[in-house]
Amino acid sequence: MSQSLASVAYIGATILFILSLGGLSNPESSRRGNLYGMIGMTIAVLATVLGPRVTAAGIPWIIGAMLAGGGVGLYAARTVQMTQMPELVALMHSLVGLAAMLVGFATYIDPAVSSQYTGAAKAIHEMEIYAGILIGAVTFSGSVIAFGKLSGKIGGKPLLLPARHWLNLAGLLIVIYFGREFLRAESMSDGMKPLIVMTVIALLFGIHMVMAIGGADMPVVVSMLNSYSGWAAAATGFMLSNDLLIVVGALVGSSGAILSYIMCNAMNRNFISVIAGGFGTGGGTAAAAHSSDGQPAGEVVPVNALETAELLRDAKSVIIVPGYGMAVAQAQHTVNDITRHLRGKGVNVRFGIHPVAGRMPGHMNVLLAEAKVPYDIVMEMDEINEDFPDTDVAMVIGANDIVNPAAQEDPASPIAGMPVLEVWKAKTSIVMKRSMASGYAGVDNPLFYKDNNRMLFGDAKKMLDEVLAALKA
Repeated sequence: MSQSLASVAYIGATILFILSLGGLSNPESSRRGNLYGMIGMTIAVLATVLGPRVTAAGIPWIIGAMLAGGGVGLYAARTVQMTQMPELVALMHSLVGLAAMLVGFATYIDPAVSSQYTGAAKAIHEMEIYAGILIGAVTFSGSVIAFGKLSGKIGGKPLLLPARHWLNLAGLLIVIYFGREFLRAESMSDGMKPLIVMTVIALLFGIHMVMAIGGADMPVVVSMLNSYSGWAAAATGFMLSNDLLIVVGALVGSSGAILSYIMCNAMNRNFISVIAGGFGTGGGTAAAAHSSDGQPAGEVVPVNALETAELLRDAKSVIIVPGYGMAVAQAQHTVNDITRHLRGKGVNVRFGIHPVAGRMPGHMNVLLAEAKVPYDIVMEMDEINEDFPDTDVAMVIGANDIVNPAAQEDPASPIAGMPVLEVWKAKTSIVMKRSMASGYAGVDNPLFYKDNNRMLFGDAKKMLDEVLAALKA
C-alpha cells in the first residue's frame, strides 16, 4: 500500500472514529457508534500493517501479536461479567499507558530513529519521548491501582499521606529537572538515567494519586484515566510520527476530560480536589442516622416482597433508581420483567439514573440496555428529579450515596452539596439492600429512617423474583 493510499485510509478511519463518538452520545445510536468504531479500527490496522513503513519481515511478528492480543480480548469479552466491566476498563487503560512507555523507550534506543533528527528537531523529538513516557507511566500505575480498588483487592478508603501536596510538588520539580538533564544529554547512555528516574517518579505519582481518591469518586477516576490513556496514545503518535494515533488520542483524551468535568459537576466536586484528596471512607460501616442526643433519628420499617408488590400494584406512577447492588445481583432482567408487567397494567414506570451510579460512567445505562429496557423511559437525574413529589413509589435497587438526603440536609456531611435523586419526596420510597451497611463512600444515609421509607432486605435478584411472582399472582 502506497503512502498516499494509507493516508486516505487514515482519513476515513478518523471520520469513522468521530462518527463513533457521536453515536455513543445516545443509547439509541450506541450500537451504530460501536460499529463505526470497529470498522474504523479495522481500516486503521490494515492501513498500518500494509503501509510502506512495515517491512515484509515484520508482518509475521505483527500478526502473531495481533492473534495473541485478540485472543485475550475475545476471552475477556466472553467471560467478564457486566459487574466486572469497571475494573476491566481500568485494566485496559493501564495497557495503553504501558504501551506508551514501551514505545517511548524503544523509540529512544532505536538508532534508526534517533539518527533521523538533528538540532531543534532532535530536541522536539526527545521532548515527545519524555512527555509520552511520563503520561504513560502515570496512566499505567494509576490504572492498576484503580483496577485494584474497583475489584475489591484494594480498600476504597483514601490513603492520605502527610504533606501529600508537597510530595506531589517535589515530584513535579524533580521531573522538570531531569527533563532538562535528559535534553542536555550528549549520548544515549547519558540520557537513559534521567529517563529512568522520571519513569519511577511518574509511576509512584500515579499510585499516590489514585490511592488518595476515595470510593465515591471512583467513577470520576475511571473517566479521568480514560482521558489520560487518550493523551498517552496521542504522545505515542508524536513519537512514531503517526497522524492517526495523534488524532484518535486527542479525541479520546478530550472527550474523557469533558466527561470527567461533567461528572464532577454532577457530584458538586472540583476536579482538582478529586485528584488532590479523598472523599468518604469506603469502609462500608453500618449506617445510622442520629439526632442531637445521639439516639437514632427514627426506626427502620422493613417490608417483604408481598407488601412491596402491593405498593407497586396500587401505584399509578413508579420511578426505579438502580445502583451497583443491581449490577452485583444481576437483577436487571427481572427489573425489566417487573417494568413490563406494571406498564401492561397502566402504571407509568420510569428509571432515574444518576451520572455516577455504579462504578463507571454509564454503568446503569449499559445494564438496562442489556435487559432491553426501553430507552425512552430511562431518564437522567436532571430530567426526573422534579417528578418525585408526584410519584407514588420510588424504588431504589442497590443504590445508596446517590439517594442520600444528607447531601441537602446536612452541611457537615462529606457529600454536602452533591446533587442526588430526591426519592424521599415520593409518597413512598422502597430501598432494597442486603443490610444496613453504608454505601461505597462510607456515608450514613438518613433516608432509611424517614417515615415514608420502607426497607426490603435481601439479595436484589431473589427479592425481585418474589415481587414479580406476587404481582402476577
